[in-house]
Amino acid sequence: MKTSQIRETFLKFFESKGHTIVHSSPVVPGNDPTLLFTNAGMNQFKDVFLGFDKRPYTRATTAQKCIRAGGKHNDLDNVGYTARHHTFFEMLGNFSFGDYFKRDAIKNAWELLTQHFHLPPEKLWVTVYAEDDEAYDIWNKEVGIPAERIVRIGDNKGARYMSDNFWMMGDTGPCGPCSEIFYDHGEEVQGGPPGSPDEDGDRYIEIWNLVFMQFNRDESGVMHKLPKPSVDTGMGLERIAAVLQHVHSNYDIDLFKNLLAAARKAVEEAGATDVDPDSPSLKVIADHIRACTFSVADGILPGNEGRAYVLRRICRRAIRHGYKLGARKPFFAGLVDAVVAEMGEAYPEIKNPKIKTILAKEEERFAQTLSQGMQMLEEAIAENKNGVLDGQVAFKLHDTYGFPVDLTADVCRERNLTVDMDGFDAAMQEQRDKARASAKFKMAAGLDYNGADTTFTGYTETEHQGSKVIALYLDGEEVQEVPAGEDCVVVLDVTPFYGESGGQVGDTGVMKNDTSIVRVIDTQKIKAKVTGQHAHVEEGHVKVGDVFDVAVDVERRESIRRNHSVAHLLQYALRQVLGDHVQQRGSWVGPDVTRFDFTNTEAMTLDQIHEVENIVNHEILANAQVTVRQMPIEEAKKTGALMLFGEKYGATVRVVQIGPSCELCGGTHVDRTGDIGSFKILSESAIAAGIRRVEVTTGMNVVAYTRKQETTIREVCSALKSPVDVVTEKAHSVFDTVKSLEKEVNRLKEKIAQMTASTLVASAKDFNGYKLLVAKVEGIEAKALRSMAEGLRDQLGEAIVVLASVNDGKVQIVAGVAKSLTSRVKAGELAGFVASQMGGKGGGKPDLAMAGAPKAEGLTQALAAVEGFLQGK
Repeated sequence: MKTSQIRETFLKFFESKGHTIVHSSPVVPGNDPTLLFTNAGMNQFKDVFLGFDKRPYTRATTAQKCIRAGGKHNDLDNVGYTARHHTFFEMLGNFSFGDYFKRDAIKNAWELLTQHFHLPPEKLWVTVYAEDDEAYDIWNKEVGIPAERIVRIGDNKGARYMSDNFWMMGDTGPCGPCSEIFYDHGEEVQGGPPGSPDEDGDRYIEIWNLVFMQFNRDESGVMHKLPKPSVDTGMGLERIAAVLQHVHSNYDIDLFKNLLAAARKAVEEAGATDVDPDSPSLKVIADHIRACTFSVADGILPGNEGRAYVLRRICRRAIRHGYKLGARKPFFAGLVDAVVAEMGEAYPEIKNPKIKTILAKEEERFAQTLSQGMQMLEEAIAENKNGVLDGQVAFKLHDTYGFPVDLTADVCRERNLTVDMDGFDAAMQEQRDKARASAKFKMAAGLDYNGADTTFTGYTETEHQGSKVIALYLDGEEVQEVPAGEDCVVVLDVTPFYGESGGQVGDTGVMKNDTSIVRVIDTQKIKAKVTGQHAHVEEGHVKVGDVFDVAVDVERRESIRRNHSVAHLLQYALRQVLGDHVQQRGSWVGPDVTRFDFTNTEAMTLDQIHEVENIVNHEILANAQVTVRQMPIEEAKKTGALMLFGEKYGATVRVVQIGPSCELCGGTHVDRTGDIGSFKILSESAIAAGIRRVEVTTGMNVVAYTRKQETTIREVCSALKSPVDVVTEKAHSVFDTVKSLEKEVNRLKEKIAQMTASTLVASAKDFNGYKLLVAKVEGIEAKALRSMAEGLRDQLGEAIVVLASVNDGKVQIVAGVAKSLTSRVKAGELAGFVASQMGGKGGGKPDLAMAGAPKAEGLTQALAAVEGFLQGK
């Protein structure tokens, strides 16, 4: 039975038992910050089990896409080296939400395994929680499994209810015993039954886990019976396929055989030769292409944080294994087609052609540094004496060459080395500390506020009379009074000031009463429903209990409203022009510009930018009414309103309709699209892999921008002495002349360098059995200096060459060492030694290296010290 048939048989079987087939949720968990990836079939039903969500069905069945490659559930290091570990896998499951319980769950499982999958009953073993007599009796007395094939598992993890056969969602909440089903591969395979000392062998393989949620555990650890017990089951598709296809490794099932064949063909076309079909590296590649394909399909792009970084780690680990096999050209992204061929019918979302484009970009990016990073790592491993790779080396590989540390550890493990993780973590922490020290922190961060929520009136008003001060903070500490001249944070009971959130900056303005004037310079969220006015007390003082008339800077607020509303129209237009794959990945809305980040792998063309501008300005001219509605989240979803990727929304949401755009948003907006006035894209650029950024502006800012551009054009015309209608041609002509002159200058420099090199050959001397040339040369730039040193080294044969040149007061040093001498002298050490005499540093390959120093003072002495450095080497 093929893997696809097994999946279909499972789902159809439970559909015949009254279950609703529910499509797999994405590998990105919806509204669950506790999970990095979806890792079990029950994830999408978590709120149903907790009672926060109700579905129109009480029985469900799924084939769920899962990833275990980050956070608590991380199988990455084992992939490729064991028979059953994967980064991506499918979990087959059936669920009962207060409907059937143990008896039906057990009998359905037995019927499917023995009558539809035709597994021999005598090959099946089960485990139950030691105290679960009910499950034991159903298996023994009703199903008919003999007692010797039913194993009771007690609290084998060191505490009450801590057992392989007792499942908990967390420290508190729904929990209960479970029953696991094992398949016996037979006595020819090593290993003992579950619960025995040899249970970790391969003879008895767990294929299905039936979880019986029948308790709710409170904070004191007391178990309370649930009024409606539920069932959650999980069966790994790859594991059951291995059993049904009579193989011992998941990598021998039909799906993986085809992926492995495709991987072998791809790496051989990329330069690998004589690839062993059983190579662990091929298994890594075949596994990882599934994880990468499904991750990108569900909206994840390679990056440097969170899920994006995990995807990058998986992708680069696979590429490195291809490199290990001998691949020297791109191969990985092309394997998406093989995944689609195997799984595209069950999961049509992976047929998106953008997936291959995104992975190809990541492969290209890593390929640029892979060989350099591997060379550095190989050299460090070759020089290692204690079996532990230096943490600083691992950090440099991560920071400079894009090697995730687990990839470095992967290579080291193959060479029987470990990585100094303490040293790596220390280097990472040092980098974070430097970044943190340079960052500007918001004043509201860390304020300890426990009072009432503030009432926000800023959607309908920009002024409010009679706002009462309910809390005050000075230098982060709560106080009762703040005098004139001080900066503080003021919490008001009622405020029209918008607190920075959703990318929209906070409001500014003024607070006044009969005795005091307080200037509001920013507004920040302290808690979800509490805002703090960051203020400067200009006159008088502020006390807790004081009452102020407050007013927002209206002109600034109007500019922000225009820029925020246009961001909604911008996203609509981008999706129209570039495609539905465009998703918002961040924004910043200020009074002057809006920065909008979105998913797209290619730079926008000028025509696309103009088309987006036309669409947005057309909607502005339409002057449509902007509508805002509060509604339940489920109702909002039915409207098709766009929701920010990864954002967690409450039960009630704010839906903003601006022309054709409909989004969930808590910001302030214009009343009609015509209020925006005008729209202009100022710039478009890349900010990360697969992420683009546009900066846009509106209203009078567009007029100011246009005037500035006009002024610049007039100045260019004046400088080039050209009328505006032919200034472009004149600029090209000047540029061509400059290029021609630069070529002539470079030709003359090369001629000077050649003449200098010819003179230098005669000054080389015999030293320690080889030729040694140490010289200072004038007027030679770094690139030419490097070529000169390399040419002299090769011309002199067995030789060491050290050249130095001074440009703009700074010293450039090149050391060249004949390959036959690198066992005695490393070029990097030699160049670094010379530079260190003048407060500089540098390094490079053993046979050619460069270094630099900030000033030329001491250069003559540094070059004279070369012979002393080389003496005895």
